[in-house]
Amino acid sequence: MEKDPSATLRTIAAGHCLARSLHVIADFGVADALDEDPESTENLAEKVGANPQALGRVLRLLAAHDIFAMQGDTVRHTPASRLLRADHPRSMRPLVRMYGRPMRWRTYEYMDHSLRTGEPATSQTIPEGFWAYMAEHPEEGQIFNDAMQAKAQGATAGILATYDFSRFQTIADIGGGHGHLLHAVLEAVPTARGVLFDLPHVIAETEGVSHERLTTQAGDFFHDDLPTCDAYLLMEVIHDWGDTEALAILRAVRRASQPGATVLLVEKIVSDKPGPDWAKVLDIQMLTMLGGRQRTETEYVDLLSQAGFRFVRQVDTGAGVAIIEAEANTE
Repeated sequence: MEKDPSATLRTIAAGHCLARSLHVIADFGVADALDEDPESTENLAEKVGANPQALGRVLRLLAAHDIFAMQGDTVRHTPASRLLRADHPRSMRPLVRMYGRPMRWRTYEYMDHSLRTGEPATSQTIPEGFWAYMAEHPEEGQIFNDAMQAKAQGATAGILATYDFSRFQTIADIGGGHGHLLHAVLEAVPTARGVLFDLPHVIAETEGVSHERLTTQAGDFFHDDLPTCDAYLLMEVIHDWGDTEALAILRAVRRASQPGATVLLVEKIVSDKPGPDWAKVLDIQMLTMLGGRQRTETEYVDLLSQAGFRFVRQVDTGAGVAIIEAEANTE
């Protein structure tokens, strides 16, 4: 049956209602308050400090999209709602909370600026820039870091299952945050050593998160020298930037690397196929928040070529991201 075009427009136009419902339920910790046994909305509301009727209505909306399940005023978990629990090994609660932060929500009020200029909407809301804002607001920075860690956890298993890192002796994780991916790689490859490179305030936060074969290096990849290693990991770093900045980062990696060194870009690739695609949503997130972009394989190959790398292959990790593998040119 053909979709009703008016219903399509209505659903998307009012989509913020569904999204905000999910954000506030994650903020209130409703999934953590609900055990494996079904529970009444009245009991749940008392646990989380909510109005029982309002909570029931919000959960009814989410349940219509398979986030929780409801029968009358009784609520139980679904696979999706369990991912909102903080204690779930693949918890998405930090990511959901990040998308619901007022700073992000406010940015979309200025999306028309991005559409007119191609610049991030955050230029109108946080003139100091996204990364400076995160450094100056530790609570926001922590929520962001927790979200990135949660997202990385879901991808790490797929990366390790589909790519063999054993041929590398030294591996640099550029812009690697707290180093969760690099830690996992070093655990999988006991002969390798790693270097975690990120901004000074990020590296300072890694104190106490150590590995005997890992060293840290604080710096800015636009201004400071990168470590010389056999391989370079950049997980969802390049998508944060427009083409000029992305090329500058890749050229910095090329200056630090020896001929034949490997660069591995872990990114969500935009498909050429029509239809819904999370990469297309993420692309608009990058546009409005950072001025970055999601790219097709062809666009990544072009950037790498300009930076002095030869494209080798794309590896589908089966975990929502792909690995673009390239080698530093020998000329």
